[in-house]
Amino acid sequence: MNAATLTSPSPQRVFALVLEVFQKLLMAAGMIFIVGVIGIQSGFIGPDVPLIQKLWPAEAQIDEVEAVEAEEAAVEVLAPRLRGAMDYVTRRYKVSTEAVQPIFETAQNIGRELHIDPLLIIAVIGVESGFNPFSQSVFGAQGLMQVVPRFHQDKLPEENASFLDPVTNVQVGARVLKESIRRQGGLEEGLQQFGGALGDAGRRYAGKVLAERQRLEQAAQRLRAA
Repeated sequence: MNAATLTSPSPQRVFALVLEVFQKLLMAAGMIFIVGVIGIQSGFIGPDVPLIQKLWPAEAQIDEVEAVEAEEAAVEVLAPRLRGAMDYVTRRYKVSTEAVQPIFETAQNIGRELHIDPLLIIAVIGVESGFNPFSQSVFGAQGLMQVVPRFHQDKLPEENASFLDPVTNVQVGARVLKESIRRQGGLEEGLQQFGGALGDAGRRYAGKVLAERQRLEQAAQRLRAA
């Protein structure tokens, strides 16, 4: 046996050494990737770093930006006047902001469409149901604005919509209110018809609603002054 045979490594050993080096390189790359992801999530590494841009797809960056923009836009959905009134409603009726936000947004949108003061719609809701979306009277009036389904099926935005759905109820109730005001030729008379109290010469129902609207307006003004 010669010296070359004694000193040359076998092919198996060379392969084992190469495999070991390759495994270590894979482990190192894996650690770099994990550290990069943790750095992004914790905010210590920005997505503008070239390596991070490869690890953080452009689509994910766009989705993150769009989510932030949507959240910022949601804060500004309501007009300042309605935000002040909403703060009053959450305290007076002991309801959460999350629960009444869609109601105020609907009142704002339908009020703009029908040319009705949204605070008048909110005031009617306060008087009629105290912001209980599942309220139902002995006469069959349902929801936030106590709409009677058998009389107003034609006002539903969709054929199978529910009168107990808060958004649907406000949309329909506002149309009923607009129709009552138009038919009676005035706000107080229209409110009396809406409340089923046309025979009340003292117009007590209209007085309750208008007093509540005044409180909502005062709350809105306090927010502006703050």
